Amino acid sequence: MSALTVSQDPEQSWDDLVRFWEEMEWPEGSKVEIIEGIVTVSPAPAYRHNLIAESIQRRLYSVIPRDWGIFQTLAIAVPSRLGMLIPDLVVAPRRDHTESETHIPAGLAELVVEVTSKSNARHDRVSKPAAYAAARIPLYLLVDAWAPGGPTVTLYGEPKDDVYRPLRHVKFGEPIALPAPFDLVIDTAEFPGA
Repeated sequence: MSALTVSQDPEQSWDDLVRFWEEMEWPEGSKVEIIEGIVTVSPAPAYRHNLIAESIQRRLYSVIPRDWGIFQTLAIAVPSRLGMLIPDLVVAPRRDHTESETHIPAGLAELVVEVTSKSNARHDRVSKPAAYAAARIPLYLLVDAWAPGGPTVTLYGEPKDDVYRPLRHVKFGEPIALPAPFDLVIDTAEFPGA
Protein backbone atom coordinates (compact mmCIF):
# COMPACT_ATOMS: atom_id res chain seq x y z
CA MET A 1 0.00 0.00 0.00
CA SER A 2 1.34 3.44 -0.84
CA ALA A 3 1.02 6.81 0.86
CA LEU A 4 -2.05 8.98 0.43
CA THR A 5 -1.94 12.76 0.30
CA VAL A 6 -4.71 15.00 1.58
CA SER A 7 -5.35 18.23 -0.32
CA GLN A 8 -5.10 21.40 1.70
CA ASP A 9 -5.78 25.02 0.97
CA PRO A 10 -2.38 26.40 -0.14
CA GLU A 11 -3.25 29.70 1.55
CA GLN A 12 -3.66 27.99 4.93
CA SER A 13 -1.35 29.18 7.72
CA TRP A 14 1.07 26.86 9.53
CA ASP A 15 -1.13 27.00 12.65
CA ASP A 16 -4.23 26.05 10.63
CA LEU A 17 -2.35 23.17 9.00
CA VAL A 18 -1.19 21.86 12.39
CA ARG A 19 -4.69 22.20 13.84
CA PHE A 20 -6.09 20.20 10.89
CA TRP A 21 -3.38 17.53 11.43
CA GLU A 22 -4.14 17.35 15.17
CA GLU A 23 -7.95 17.36 14.99
CA MET A 24 -8.72 15.17 11.98
CA GLU A 25 -9.62 11.52 12.61
CA TRP A 26 -7.04 9.52 10.68
CA PRO A 27 -7.13 5.78 9.92
CA GLU A 28 -6.02 3.83 13.00
CA GLY A 29 -2.44 2.58 12.83
CA SER A 30 -1.46 4.93 10.01
CA LYS A 31 1.44 7.37 10.09
CA VAL A 32 0.23 10.91 9.36
CA GLU A 33 2.82 13.59 8.61
CA ILE A 34 2.94 17.03 7.03
CA ILE A 35 5.68 16.96 4.40
CA GLU A 36 6.38 20.24 2.60
CA GLY A 37 2.93 21.50 3.55
CA ILE A 38 1.08 18.38 2.32
CA VAL A 39 -0.63 16.01 4.75
CA THR A 40 0.61 12.50 3.95
CA VAL A 41 -1.02 9.34 5.33
CA SER A 42 1.11 6.17 5.16
CA PRO A 43 0.32 2.64 6.28
CA ALA A 44 2.04 1.25 9.36
CA PRO A 45 5.60 0.11 8.60
CA ALA A 46 6.27 -3.54 7.73
CA TYR A 47 7.73 -6.02 10.21
CA ARG A 48 11.23 -5.94 8.62
CA HIS A 49 11.18 -2.14 8.83
CA ASN A 50 10.38 -2.36 12.55
CA LEU A 51 13.10 -4.96 13.16
CA ILE A 52 15.72 -2.56 11.78
CA ALA A 53 14.45 0.36 13.89
CA GLU A 54 14.32 -1.86 16.99
CA SER A 55 17.90 -3.06 16.41
CA ILE A 56 19.17 0.54 16.23
CA GLN A 57 17.10 1.58 19.23
CA ARG A 58 18.48 -1.29 21.33
CA ARG A 59 22.07 -0.19 20.56
CA LEU A 60 21.35 3.49 21.24
CA TYR A 61 19.98 2.77 24.72
CA SER A 62 23.44 1.60 25.76
CA VAL A 63 25.04 5.00 25.10
CA ILE A 64 22.51 7.81 25.63
CA PRO A 65 22.35 9.85 28.85
CA ARG A 66 19.64 8.85 31.34
CA ASP A 67 17.75 12.09 30.75
CA TRP A 68 17.40 11.42 27.01
CA GLY A 69 14.77 9.26 25.35
CA ILE A 70 14.39 7.31 22.13
CA PHE A 71 10.95 7.89 20.67
CA GLN A 72 9.25 5.89 17.91
CA THR A 73 6.09 7.84 17.23
CA LEU A 74 7.02 11.36 18.27
CA ALA A 75 6.21 14.10 15.79
CA ILE A 76 8.74 16.88 15.35
CA ALA A 77 7.76 20.28 13.98
CA VAL A 78 9.74 22.15 11.34
CA PRO A 79 7.52 25.16 10.57
CA SER A 80 10.11 26.78 8.27
CA ARG A 81 9.77 23.76 5.93
CA LEU A 82 6.03 23.25 6.57
CA GLY A 83 6.84 19.91 8.16
CA MET A 84 5.35 17.83 10.95
CA LEU A 85 7.50 14.75 10.62
CA ILE A 86 7.48 11.42 12.44
CA PRO A 87 10.89 9.78 12.08
CA ASP A 88 11.23 6.09 12.84
CA LEU A 89 13.40 7.09 15.82
CA VAL A 90 14.01 10.44 17.49
CA VAL A 91 16.69 10.79 20.16
CA ALA A 92 16.03 13.86 22.30
CA PRO A 93 16.27 15.03 25.89
CA ARG A 94 13.19 14.16 27.94
CA ARG A 95 11.04 17.13 28.91
CA ASP A 96 8.51 17.31 31.73
CA HIS A 97 6.55 19.92 29.84
CA THR A 98 6.29 20.91 26.20
CA GLU A 99 4.20 23.55 24.51
CA SER A 100 2.22 20.86 22.69
CA GLU A 101 0.97 17.41 23.60
CA THR A 102 1.27 16.25 19.98
CA HIS A 103 4.81 17.24 18.97
CA ILE A 104 8.12 18.85 19.92
CA PRO A 105 10.24 21.41 18.06
CA ALA A 106 12.63 19.52 15.76
CA GLY A 107 15.55 21.53 17.14
CA LEU A 108 15.36 19.49 20.38
CA ALA A 109 16.38 16.30 18.56
CA GLU A 110 19.98 15.11 18.71
CA LEU A 111 19.51 12.31 16.13
CA VAL A 112 16.75 11.22 13.80
CA VAL A 113 16.61 7.83 12.10
CA GLU A 114 14.57 7.00 9.02
CA VAL A 115 14.18 3.48 7.63
CA THR A 116 12.86 3.69 4.09
CA SER A 117 9.77 1.92 2.89
CA LYS A 118 9.34 1.32 -0.82
CA SER A 119 6.43 3.78 -0.97
CA ASN A 120 8.12 6.66 0.88
CA ALA A 121 11.81 6.36 0.02
CA ARG A 122 11.84 9.70 -1.84
CA HIS A 123 10.61 11.56 1.23
CA ASP A 124 13.31 9.95 3.39
CA ARG A 125 16.03 10.72 0.83
CA VAL A 126 15.03 14.27 -0.18
CA SER A 127 12.24 16.09 1.68
CA LYS A 128 12.90 14.95 5.23
CA PRO A 129 16.69 15.50 5.29
CA ALA A 130 16.16 19.04 3.98
CA ALA A 131 13.73 19.69 6.85
CA TYR A 132 15.95 18.03 9.46
CA ALA A 133 18.98 20.03 8.28
CA ALA A 134 16.95 23.26 8.30
CA ALA A 135 16.01 22.48 11.93
CA ARG A 136 19.74 21.98 12.69
CA ILE A 137 19.32 18.41 13.96
CA PRO A 138 22.97 17.38 14.38
CA LEU A 139 22.73 13.84 12.95
CA TYR A 140 20.46 12.05 10.48
CA LEU A 141 20.80 8.30 9.94
CA LEU A 142 19.15 7.00 6.76
CA VAL A 143 18.69 3.24 6.50
CA ASP A 144 17.76 2.75 2.86
CA ALA A 145 16.78 -0.84 2.16
CA TRP A 146 15.48 0.29 -1.26
CA ALA A 147 18.57 2.20 -2.47
CA PRO A 148 19.11 1.81 -6.23
CA GLY A 149 22.53 0.13 -5.80
CA GLY A 150 21.37 -2.14 -2.99
CA PRO A 151 20.60 -1.60 0.71
CA THR A 152 22.74 1.12 2.34
CA VAL A 153 23.07 3.14 5.52
CA THR A 154 24.17 6.78 5.38
CA LEU A 155 24.99 9.05 8.29
CA TYR A 156 24.52 12.76 7.63
CA GLY A 157 25.74 15.63 9.80
CA GLU A 158 27.04 19.20 9.84
CA PRO A 159 23.72 20.75 8.74
CA LYS A 160 23.91 24.06 6.92
CA ASP A 161 20.75 25.76 5.69
CA ASP A 162 18.71 22.79 4.41
CA VAL A 163 21.63 20.54 3.44
CA TYR A 164 23.57 17.87 5.33
CA ARG A 165 27.06 16.67 4.61
CA PRO A 166 27.31 12.88 4.19
CA LEU A 167 29.66 11.68 6.96
CA ARG A 168 29.65 7.91 6.38
CA HIS A 169 28.07 5.53 3.89
CA VAL A 170 28.06 1.72 4.10
CA LYS A 171 26.29 -1.22 2.50
CA PHE A 172 24.12 -3.52 4.60
CA GLY A 173 26.41 -5.95 6.38
CA GLU A 174 29.11 -3.35 7.16
CA PRO A 175 29.44 -1.46 10.47
CA ILE A 176 28.70 2.26 10.70
CA ALA A 177 30.08 4.51 13.44
CA LEU A 178 28.10 7.33 15.02
CA PRO A 179 30.24 10.16 16.44
CA ALA A 180 29.96 11.88 19.83
CA PRO A 181 27.81 12.21 21.78
CA PHE A 182 26.92 8.62 20.81
CA ASP A 183 30.35 7.08 20.07
CA LEU A 184 28.61 3.95 18.88
CA VAL A 185 29.19 1.39 16.14
CA ILE A 186 26.05 -0.14 14.66
CA ASP A 187 26.55 -3.53 13.02
CA THR A 188 24.24 -3.47 10.01
CA ALA A 189 24.85 -7.21 9.53
CA GLU A 190 22.09 -7.56 12.16
CA PHE A 191 19.55 -5.99 9.81
CA PRO A 192 17.12 -8.28 7.97
CA GLY A 193 18.24 -8.63 4.37
CA ALA A 194 21.90 -7.89 5.17
